[in-house]
Amino acid sequence: MKIISKTSNIFQWLILISIIGVSFGLSLNASLQESAIMDELAHIPAGYGYVKYFDFRLNPEHPPLVKALAALPLLLQSASRRINFPTDSPRWQEDVNGQWAVGAQFLYEYGNDANKIINWSRLGPMLLTILLIIFVYIWASELIGRWWALMPAFLIALSPTILAHGHYVTTDIGATLGIFIATYYFVKLLLRQTKRNYIFAGIAFGIAQLMKFSAVLLIPFFIFLTIVFCAYKIYSHWNEALVERYKKAFISIIKYFSILVSVFAVGFLLVYAVYFIFTVNYPIEKQRADTEFILSSFADGPDTKWETCNLNSDIKISRRVRCLAEINIWMSQNKIFRPLGEYMLGILMVMQRSGGGNTGYFLGEVSAGGWWYYFPVVFILKEPLPSLILIFLALILGIWNIIKNFKIRLILRNIENYIGTHLSEFSMLAFVVFYWLYSIKSPLNIGVRHIMPTMPFIYILTTSAIKKWFNLINADNDRIIRKIIVITSNLTKIVIKSSLIFVLISWYFIEIIFATPYYLSYFNELGGGVNNGYEYVTDSNYDWGQDMKRLKKFVENPPNGEKINKIAVDYFGGASPKYYLGDKFELWWSARGNPIQENIEWLAVSINTIQSALGKLHPGQQRKSEDEYQWLQKIRDPYKPEFKAGTSIFIYKL
Repeated sequence: MKIISKTSNIFQWLILISIIGVSFGLSLNASLQESAIMDELAHIPAGYGYVKYFDFRLNPEHPPLVKALAALPLLLQSASRRINFPTDSPRWQEDVNGQWAVGAQFLYEYGNDANKIINWSRLGPMLLTILLIIFVYIWASELIGRWWALMPAFLIALSPTILAHGHYVTTDIGATLGIFIATYYFVKLLLRQTKRNYIFAGIAFGIAQLMKFSAVLLIPFFIFLTIVFCAYKIYSHWNEALVERYKKAFISIIKYFSILVSVFAVGFLLVYAVYFIFTVNYPIEKQRADTEFILSSFADGPDTKWETCNLNSDIKISRRVRCLAEINIWMSQNKIFRPLGEYMLGILMVMQRSGGGNTGYFLGEVSAGGWWYYFPVVFILKEPLPSLILIFLALILGIWNIIKNFKIRLILRNIENYIGTHLSEFSMLAFVVFYWLYSIKSPLNIGVRHIMPTMPFIYILTTSAIKKWFNLINADNDRIIRKIIVITSNLTKIVIKSSLIFVLISWYFIEIIFATPYYLSYFNELGGGVNNGYEYVTDSNYDWGQDMKRLKKFVENPPNGEKINKIAVDYFGGASPKYYLGDKFELWWSARGNPIQENIEWLAVSINTIQSALGKLHPGQQRKSEDEYQWLQKIRDPYKPEFKAGTSIFIYKL
């Protein structure tokens, strides 16, 4: 039996390694064909500035860990081949958060090989993706068994959303991994208070905070979990004597909230240490000046005098926010607190950005106010249909199980038993609900990537429900005929269910293979597929500037024997058209009119720009008529270009 068990374990790990290998291969293949997306133009130089110069002046609105990890391969590369960084540029020396200008100089203007820098930098996020797959398998195996754990690992590894954003130098894959492992270790600590669990839970919480500022939501979420688990412990002793009951209740409250405080303390100690390292060479005078300038428009700006800030109960909320800005400015000029001041600055910048929303295109409309139904709709359009079927089936099974066992008088007992025996499952479900409600409320609707942190939990919960669906009916019966009938019925059900799951998993795999390498622009059949998803939504769901290298190939080798001497380009993204197209490129925009007037016969426009120009305006939204490509609409249908570079750049022969 031991030999069989050992062989089975080896086989399981071989399957997992194969899943990871396929995921990495597909991700790497996509990465090598794509140019820098919008956010990478800021994140890559920022990370290099952190690890090379220990200076945090760039991109403070995002924590450093993903960017620093992405920059580490560049340090190894620079050891054998010089990498030029624009520390002599006024954009670095004088600008406040000159991330975009410094990024353009670093990648495209200082004699560096932009493609090599981008490709090496993306190895860091791909490593985080591999770690995410492994941790999904580990936690799932503890809950539903090793064989069943391969299913959520497979779903997360080949998710088009993960394959797309798992190879970009952005904070989204970091947030997904950080939140997942932080929740995993915190739940383990609640269930079992060991020194190892204390350390791991604290470090994991700190890592999550260093990945993306949305991980701040773990603070209220962990408080909620602690309250729920503490209430469960108290309720489990409620039938004891009065004195003993209150004694144990008091001990439980002290114990579990001490756990919570210790996790937060260790986590923020790690945050402080990392920010301390990356702000060592950030001149304190510049940090203060940068902080003050960035926050000058925050909640009508901070007051000029620190003494004027007081928080009486009759002061308005906006006043309290201004006080946070004042505190941040004070911390930025204090040698001890300035690492935390830089962390706090990032949080305030995210608050400011989230509150302001982002102008985008969705379902034919252009708005900066957001849509409450944005994330549910985008998830349904971009998630592969087979996994949607699995998720929907799991949801129906869960609802049916609740209805079937619903008895009002047993509600408290059922809740108590569920939390006591399924705390991990409860924490996953609670986080999905909590995070989705927060995302739906937020007006910052720029991509399905913002709900990526919930996807590992959704896949594990789905697999858990499917596994329960496979449970056999008890075949114990004194009558042999009845037992044979029950066994036969069970086997028939197992065959049917197994066939259904096999078909869905195979469909999922085939779907992903056929979509390669266009994972960013992936939409399922309901969303129009890879080629037509832009009709519903754009931005980081479809067009993030990833196709500039493909435009370069098109210009160098146009079809039908055409020759392109010059092409007008209206591009949205993080690449440099001049770097890739050289003298064949002419910067263009709608207001410049028809390029044919300047003897340019070709026009390339990012679909994100087209949709922003042509989409119906939400009430109150404004757009200049010269920015609407009216001249292009008069001569042709903008949605029917002669050619495309990849999926996101539309090419017109004028």
